[in-house]
Amino acid sequence: MSINLSQCFIAVDDHDKAIAFYRDVLGMEVRNDVGFEGMRWVTVGSPDQPDVNIVLEPPLADPNASQTDRATMNELLAKGLLRGVIFETDDVDATFERISAAGADVLQEPMDQPYGVRDCAFRDPAGNMLRFNQPRK
Repeated sequence: MSINLSQCFIAVDDHDKAIAFYRDVLGMEVRNDVGFEGMRWVTVGSPDQPDVNIVLEPPLADPNASQTDRATMNELLAKGLLRGVIFETDDVDATFERISAAGADVLQEPMDQPYGVRDCAFRDPAGNMLRFNQPRK
């Protein structure tokens, strides 16, 4: 039996800004762009991982959610309190330079961590934390 990651979800409040960041800054490819019931989902992914998709979705992708719940999710996203993802790179310093040169919000410059990686962190345009790590040799 095999279990593999297929998709993960990241909440965004502006899909066009998210596409510009994930495609143009991170080098992801846009794989799908779907609208349904006034909402939009955009699937991106690394060309090096064709079987793993990141779905950029509304903060609360449920057409039956209450206005109160939608407002709460929007507030959490605006505060940067929703979880993002961790990417692995073969050169964290070069990755940091490329992303910071594009004007991304830097949370942490590259540093060696006691748990065996060198990493850095940014916020995407929606405020999600994205970490980029490189295993230490």
